[in-house]
Formats: sequence, structure tokens, C-alpha cells
Amino acid sequence: MMPDRHDHRLIDGRAVQARILAELRAAFAREKAIRPVGRLLSVSIGPSPGIEVYVRNQARGAERAGLPFEQQLWPADIPQEECKRRIAALNDDPGVLGIILQRPVPAHIHVRSLQAAIHPLKDVAGMNPASIGNIVYDDLALAPCTAAAAVELLRETGLNLRGLELVMIGHSEIVGKPAAFLLMAEGATVTVCHHMTRSVAMHSRRADVVVVAVGKPHLIGPEMLKPGAAVIDIGINQVGAPAVTLPILGDVDTDRVREVAGWITPVPGGAGPVTVTVTVTVTVTMLMRNALTAHKRQVASGWLPPATLRGP
Repeated sequence: MMPDRHDHRLIDGRAVQARILAELRAAFAREKAIRPVGRLLSVSIGPSPGIEVYVRNQARGAERAGLPFEQQLWPADIPQEECKRRIAALNDDPGVLGIILQRPVPAHIHVRSLQAAIHPLKDVAGMNPASIGNIVYDDLALAPCTAAAAVELLRETGLNLRGLELVMIGHSEIVGKPAAFLLMAEGATVTVCHHMTRSVAMHSRRADVVVVAVGKPHLIGPEMLKPGAAVIDIGINQVGAPAVTLPILGDVDTDRVREVAGWITPVPGGAGPVTVTVTVTVTVTMLMRNALTAHKRQVASGWLPPATLRGP
């Protein structure tokens, strides 16, 4: 069932996206008036229909933010060292603002090594180990985009996160763990549950906020929540034969949980077709926000020329 857009419990990712992209478009326009702004460059290794959905969303987000966007598709059999050589060349290209390495990659590619090869000043996806590690030291500006999206969606509820009991279900290195650190930086008291947690429900039922990112459709039902809790569902699960147009389910049973929750991100839905969720929508927006941060840091570091009046 598609969610009722008039239900006040559903967090509107489209509104979050529209507001932030408008701010970013204005900010990039100001930058373009005084210095060049590079392009975002997406790198995919081998064809993947699932990746194509994300790349299209990223291209649309870049267009709305006023940024040029380029997609490169590298051969599926490209050697690891050739990938690193190409990334090094992109690092040195002043016309490239940021590099986005799409996942998954072929089995022979060591993805963490390639993520580490992207210079931190061009790591707009926040996936370089240095970018993730910086979160521990409260340098949050280039955080992984999905984790940052979870925080942004929580801010949309108007809740003061300081002191709130928050349960993060899932502890992946690209979502769960960085999201937990970002939320601790907001002042929340965070408990992280994972596949070895003895009773997830024991923790989730006392939480003011539950964030879920495990990849199990409808894992969370109303019996696992405290009435009035905010629920951020990061799960994206295709059920049935693989297909780009196949509807998706979240990790939360939205139709049942919305009768208990105070706020919830709807899955499917949120913006665009059924393959786009609230979290995907806001994740792309966080990618564009990271791009602005990367641009400013490149200017401050001397990578880009000083301000000069541009135009006629």
C-alpha cells in the first residue's frame, strides 16, 4: 500500500530535498560568480541495473543543485591497479569536484582500497576510511551520505535529540556505525543492535527513536516500538525476481507501525517512483551538500584558484 501523503506521521523527504537543494543551488551560483566549480564524477565498474537507478537519481540531484555531472562506466574486468591509476588521475584533475565510486563492484576489486584511493578532499560520498574515521573526532562535514540522511530526517521531526534514547539497528561500516557516531554527536544516547544482540525488541521498545538499516523486509513491527517513537527506515529490499521496476519494502512494516509511531519514513515512496525511498532521496541531497563542503575545503587548501570576478 502506498502511504497517505497527508498523514502527519510520515516524514516528507521531498520537502527536505527541495529546501536543501534550493539552498545549495544558490550557494553554488555564488561560488560560480567568483571561481570555477568542478563536476561530480560517478564511476561504475561493470554494468548493474541497480546502480543505474542510483546514478540517475544522483544526476537529477546534481542538476537541481546546479552542478555538472558525468558518469564513467569502466570495464567489468578492469584490473585493480588500473582503477587506482585512473582514480589518481581524477584526484589531480582540477575540473573534478568530487568522485563517487558506485557499489557493488566486481568480486576481483577490493572496494575499500579504491575508496581509500579517492582523495579525502574529493570524497563527496564520505566513504574514504579517513572520512569515516573523522566522525569519531566530531568532524562531521563529509559523513557517509545515507548516515547523514538519517540525521537530517530526524531533524525534520523537530525533536531535540539531546538526551533522547536512540536505538540503531544494524552496524554496517557505511550506515549503522557512522550513523551511530553522528547521532551521538547530536547528543543522543545511542544503543547499537546487530545480529548477535540477544533481544532487539528489549532495546527498541524503550527507545524514543529507532533507526533501522539491516536489509530484512518488515523486520520491525508495532510490537517492537514505544508509542510515539520516531522511526527512520533505511532498508531497501526487493521481494521477488530482480527488476529495476520492482516495488521495494523497507525494514519496517510501515502500514502497521504508523499506527504506533509518532513519525516514520515511508517505504515504498517518499519521492518519485517506487524504487525511490525517502532515505534515498535525502541521501542524494546529502551528497550534494558534501559536494559544497568539498569545494570549500579545496578552495581553503589552495587546490582551487583564489576568488576572481567572473562573467562579462
